Amino acid sequence: MECATSEEERGEMKSVLITGGAGYFGRQFTRRLLRDNLSERIVIYSRGEARQAEMRRHLEDDPRLRWIIGDVRDEARLRRAMYGVEIVLHAAALKRTDVCAYNVLECIETNVVGTANVVKASIDSGAKIAVLLNSDKSVRPSTNYGLSKALAGRIFQDGNNYSGESGTRFCSCLYGNISGSTGSVIPTWREILKVSDTVPVSHPDCTRFFMLASEAVDLVLFAIKTNEAGRVFIPQLPAYRVGDLAEAMGAKMRVVGLAADEKMHEEMRSGETSDKARRMTVEELRKETAYVYPS
Repeated sequence: MECATSEEERGEMKSVLITGGAGYFGRQFTRRLLRDNLSERIVIYSRGEARQAEMRRHLEDDPRLRWIIGDVRDEARLRRAMYGVEIVLHAAALKRTDVCAYNVLECIETNVVGTANVVKASIDSGAKIAVLLNSDKSVRPSTNYGLSKALAGRIFQDGNNYSGESGTRFCSCLYGNISGSTGSVIPTWREILKVSDTVPVSHPDCTRFFMLASEAVDLVLFAIKTNEAGRVFIPQLPAYRVGDLAEAMGAKMRVVGLAADEKMHEEMRSGETSDKARRMTVEELRKETAYVYPS
């Protein structure tokens, strides 16, 4: 998927705000905007001052960047941060399924109420387009995290009813597992393998969708360019068998069993499960896992 970078398209993205902007995806998206000169003003909105400071240092304090400490739970702060912003990318969320299982009210406050705040602030601030980063775990959800993201998707869809034809246009991008993202399996196993030859595996025959960070960025840029209210952008992704991933990384497996709410196979669309997608080979996985992704 290619996204052109004409002067006209750069004008459409003159000012961008990214919630959760100091997270893994926010960093990848920001790097692309800066590299291709796609935006004159990029607002990084997140609640972690240390991560913002680290990101600011890595990006050499680029003058196109603005740094705002804030939480998506704070609607007033969101409205202030969105002043003059044309494009909103909503990437902030509690993402760990174990954390969301134990802290369900916190999961709801961030992933559901926080998303509603983003929708209201986008409309009130006059943003042109708002894009939600959503997860394959929101399709027929089995976890608190998946349920919260399913509701977040519904909230974004419903935002178009509130904004009207001339207001903010809301859409979503559905993702599989982004390779190298914070807390994902590849970097987690890589750390374990520094001190052990064995990694914990729920079931070797589990399958998961595979997506590169560059592909995830491309999908958002395509959604912004398409500018279609209410659309859910779903990529066609390959998948891997978890046992094959362990083999590719040279790891022995300690099978711990599926968690009560864990799926054997994920879904991007109802009925289109990861075990039916194109299967990545061990050699393909070996090439991918050999690369250390920038954080």
